[in-house]
Amino acid sequence: MNQDYISIYVTSNDLGQRIDVYLSEKINKISRNRIISLIKEEKVLFNNKVILSQSYILKHQGKIFINLPKPKESKIFPTKMNLNIVYEDQNLIVINKESNLVVHPGAGNINNTLVNGLLHHCKGGLSGIGGVLRPGIVHRIDKMTSGLLVVAKDDFTHNNLSKQFKDRKIKRHYICITLKSLPQSKGIIYGNIKRSRHDRKKMMVCEPNEGKKAITEYFLEEKYLFNNDLEVNFYKCKLQTGRTHQIRVHFSHLNSPILGDHKYGKNIKPGKIPENIYQIIDEKFLKKKRQALHAQCIGFLHPVKEKNMFFESDLPDEFKILRKSLENFKKH
Repeated sequence: MNQDYISIYVTSNDLGQRIDVYLSEKINKISRNRIISLIKEEKVLFNNKVILSQSYILKHQGKIFINLPKPKESKIFPTKMNLNIVYEDQNLIVINKESNLVVHPGAGNINNTLVNGLLHHCKGGLSGIGGVLRPGIVHRIDKMTSGLLVVAKDDFTHNNLSKQFKDRKIKRHYICITLKSLPQSKGIIYGNIKRSRHDRKKMMVCEPNEGKKAITEYFLEEKYLFNNDLEVNFYKCKLQTGRTHQIRVHFSHLNSPILGDHKYGKNIKPGKIPENIYQIIDEKFLKKKRQALHAQCIGFLHPVKEKNMFFESDLPDEFKILRKSLENFKKH
């Protein structure tokens, strides 16, 4: 037997609801996204008829029958890595990811990802909700971004954390460096985001009636001024939503791309920047092909302990080195 089953009886009190919403509320161990996937795979039946749409409205009493395929055996190989573990217990693990490390395997890259390292460290003990390629992964940060992320070891923890992300209850603070200023020293960027029509690997700000809502709050921490045309800025960002490339897209849209972001920025040319500063930027960011974006803080309610957890990481060395080299240019 390679499948499990769940059956639920729909009563008169349940009528009028969408089936995906109804099932996600009835079954704690399965996320709504997973339920939608099962519907698309034709694994959900109502009164012996296959449900073909997640928006199907329950209009009659009867029995919902769900086929639950057992997780496929992972072909991802555990890999020994030096993981920077900030916190760990039997339910979850908080990692301070270094830049140039992919979070989970994808097309053409199934080895040397954070998941490979986690599988080795946790002896395979990660939640299965993320699927074969993303065990334990509740959220992710870009390859060239460093910083904190939380990983689930069991399905209950994974579902609970996913809901906290969905309900915007997770606290996430980033530090980034730009070579141009935003319009104000602090503010909130409202800009829906969708995939670019011209490059499917890029995201873009779109009209309010398109894409997904994206909100970034920012504060200028420090400014270093070389001349009236060029400055280096350290910003703290708070994510109110968590869209793909959100901070990078928002800052680029306001003509203040993040240092080292080749996808959304422009090549940096020496000349206006003092030579010693440019050498540090070139060596620590450009040649390393890392963007100056670091997920510095993360806070959440522990799903099992029901305790508020908050973690803050130190700035990466390259951020510190650049900041120290800029002291003579600090704008007070």
